[in-house]
Amino acid sequence: MTPVIGTGPAVRPSGAERGVGGRALVRAPGPRLAEGIVTHAARRPVDVALAARQHEAYVAALRSAGWRVRAVAPADDHPDAVFVEDALVVCGGVAVIGRSGEERRRGEVAGAERAARELGLRIERIEAPGTLDGGDVLQAGDTVYVGRGTRTNEEGICQLARFVGGRRVVPVDITGCLHLKSAMTALPDGGLIGVPEMVDTSVLPCLRVPREPTGAQVVVLGPDHVLMAASAPRTAARLAADGLRVTSVDISEFEALDGCVTCLSVLVP
Repeated sequence: MTPVIGTGPAVRPSGAERGVGGRALVRAPGPRLAEGIVTHAARRPVDVALAARQHEAYVAALRSAGWRVRAVAPADDHPDAVFVEDALVVCGGVAVIGRSGEERRRGEVAGAERAARELGLRIERIEAPGTLDGGDVLQAGDTVYVGRGTRTNEEGICQLARFVGGRRVVPVDITGCLHLKSAMTALPDGGLIGVPEMVDTSVLPCLRVPREPTGAQVVVLGPDHVLMAASAPRTAARLAADGLRVTSVDISEFEALDGCVTCLSVLVP
């Protein structure tokens, strides 16, 4: 893919991006992780023991950045449950419980909903015929970009729009990737980083495009701090040169299952 560098209009960072000290919901990988659904990656064996160690390092990075980690109840019958981001979207004081377009993943939401209730969040739900995965929802300032693809449909996006407190909701068609946040994520200043070939750029500001699409997603840990996968060293170097503090973690076993750094947590300011 041809790299293109550009900058979009600055937007006000969302709550999780303004600072640290919030809570991070995570769910440990279960014993059936290697059976996880693979849609775009070339399937290869997954080392479940290594994945467990990688997840522990990921959680340690969150704690080191000041986030208080809260474990979501295991869902060991669901191989993909470790990708807890897909189960719910947190916007302000509301937790929107998703309804995946992949029926095999719908049983993952119960534990995530319990964790959200314990945090005192108001619960809303995506109802049939709507579908929505949290991995398709990217909050950047007052705008909520929502990927429209195999896991999230138009009805799900319309329902989400009713729950996000009047923020602007922008549907984004995606192609060649599992979720919107497989293709683009937001930096602390609100700029977007991603691969334009995977998204409808007509509805987006310019993307700051990495030289390597794999692993180039970011989780914003603080005003100048991002978490990235170790598989994107060139992008990490570029962001560091731009003045960001970059923490890299190895998540190779989750990348083998179409996962990325955003999939493994839900940050709640």
